[in-house]
Amino acid sequence: MFFSFLAVIALACIAWLGAVSGFQYVLGVVLPLAAMLVFIVGFVWRIVDWAKSPVPFRIPTTGGQQRSLDWIKPARLDSPYTTTGTVGRMLLEVLLFRSLFRNTSMEIQNGPRVVYYSAKWLWLFALIFHYCFLTIFIRHFRFFLEPVPFAISFMETLDGIMQIGAPRMFMTDVLVVIALVFLLCRRLFSEKIRYISLANDYFPLFLILGLVGSGIWMRYFAKVDIASVKVLTMGLVTLNPVVPDGIGTVFFIHMMFLSALLMYFPFSKLMHMGGVFLSPTRNLPNNSRAVRHVNPWNPPKKYRTYAEYEDEFRDLMAEAGLPLDKKPDEAAAE
Repeated sequence: MFFSFLAVIALACIAWLGAVSGFQYVLGVVLPLAAMLVFIVGFVWRIVDWAKSPVPFRIPTTGGQQRSLDWIKPARLDSPYTTTGTVGRMLLEVLLFRSLFRNTSMEIQNGPRVVYYSAKWLWLFALIFHYCFLTIFIRHFRFFLEPVPFAISFMETLDGIMQIGAPRMFMTDVLVVIALVFLLCRRLFSEKIRYISLANDYFPLFLILGLVGSGIWMRYFAKVDIASVKVLTMGLVTLNPVVPDGIGTVFFIHMMFLSALLMYFPFSKLMHMGGVFLSPTRNLPNNSRAVRHVNPWNPPKKYRTYAEYEDEFRDLMAEAGLPLDKKPDEAAAE
């Protein structure tokens, strides 16, 4: 955990030193474009690699009654046996984290006695984080589009509907920080989670916290020149980049965090964003009882009929006194 935190601090220091040393073009143009290239190539490579992996048999993870007899009601979403049911389960998983909603915790109490109980907090804060982060991501499209679409302006209005402060405080800015702090504290203060946590579990949390924190600092405290930022971002979109004067160093720290996240994303656990659609435990109907599935790489097998089997072993079967469809002399006469 400590080294992950130091790595994020080092990224911020490098960005600050580069900004004050005159490397604004590298931090504001070269690095983001390189990061976007790495993200796209890495994302596509991981998806193609997963898509090429063979699925030898049906291994869907189910949580309900499988379809069997007509008088037994199946769980059409927990154990879908049709493509429609599988799509429905996938949508609930992607949009509402349905499997995480069933999250449970285990404790050993006096006795000793193992006790399981429902734990919805992880589901709730995970849902808050993902949807707040998505909203913030969509809101940033105002820097890349001219004129700004009505849908984005309307989303900003709803996000800041509480009209707190000047500039308006966005609700998602507060909620995403709360969710990230919860996810971090869960790893720090839960002994079981802390024991299995590695550097690649802490690093993205600290990195996203740095990204969100630097963005909040720019909006509410540092007062970065938004017009100059939009000139830079529009130049990136049109591949005619220019770095205007007057952009504060905190913006380049923000860009460093964003670039690091983009380059880290395809090679980390964050790729579950794309991998969930290719997981055979999620995207396959549970129809093993109704459909025979054959491994595609199995060599073709030649199956013998019983008559062929008896022709080969007739004499031995006769010596052993086994019943035969044809006696040895009958078979010889044919």
